Amino acid sequence: MNEQLTVTAGIDGSPESLAAAAWAGYEALRRDLPLHLIHAYDQPSVQTRLPEVDVPFHRESDALNHAVLHLSDIHPDLGIVEEQVIEPPVRALLAAAESSALLVLGSRGFGALTGALVGSVALAVAAQATCPVVLVRAGERPDDRRRAPDRPRPVVLGLDLDRPCDELLEFAFVAATTRQAPLHAVHTWTIPLVPTADTTDPSVAKSRLLAATLTPWKHKFPGVQVTERLVRGLTGHHVLQAAKDADLLVVGRRVPAGEHLGSTAHAAIHRAGCPVAIVPHN
Repeated sequence: MNEQLTVTAGIDGSPESLAAAAWAGYEALRRDLPLHLIHAYDQPSVQTRLPEVDVPFHRESDALNHAVLHLSDIHPDLGIVEEQVIEPPVRALLAAAESSALLVLGSRGFGALTGALVGSVALAVAAQATCPVVLVRAGERPDDRRRAPDRPRPVVLGLDLDRPCDELLEFAFVAATTRQAPLHAVHTWTIPLVPTADTTDPSVAKSRLLAATLTPWKHKFPGVQVTERLVRGLTGHHVLQAAKDADLLVVGRRVPAGEHLGSTAHAAIHRAGCPVAIVPHN
């Protein structure tokens, strides 16, 4: 009998990780899956007696208990599995991803003026995990839909028609279904730098290809209202524009390209104002 997958969230005591845990709790309820909260850390070999070292360590070690108590209080019917491991966080989270439907981590984003980093752990895990990774910023309210109940925020999918894949499409349609939200599928294209003799408008062919790519999934998920958006220009810019009022932005990561994130994924996790799902695919 196969072990049931979980929605997993990494906890480190930061406001971002607590927001990620709260988001993961709602997602676990939507998917009818248990929630796995994991706190991984490298334990200091000795007590340093330096507050700047010892105090943050003890604060982090209590973070898991606080998160479990908080989520148990607001989601009494949610099954929660807690785990605390003394192991480098990246290694522990990548191992947890093997048995997860998705992995949720906190993200600091990237301020236009401050240049703050997302976080080395979040970036490393998002670039290597075998399951989808969702990055959530502090302040995200998964229970605040920011619109009337009859107008839920959309799920936005950044789609590369040269490499469409089932993993990415299925994740986006499932996310829209569980939220009872519309799905906006966005594909961008650019004019070749070197003009060709072909004067045919490529937007016509691309529009047909986009429709053909989405049609089987519309049949599989008939309850999802799909909007097809074909835009000329830079992918990162237009995907971010489409996701300005989104509940979730979904982009892909090509596994054969190695353990790194593409330009669109980088733009999304650094600049998007909503949670971002990075979906690995072939």
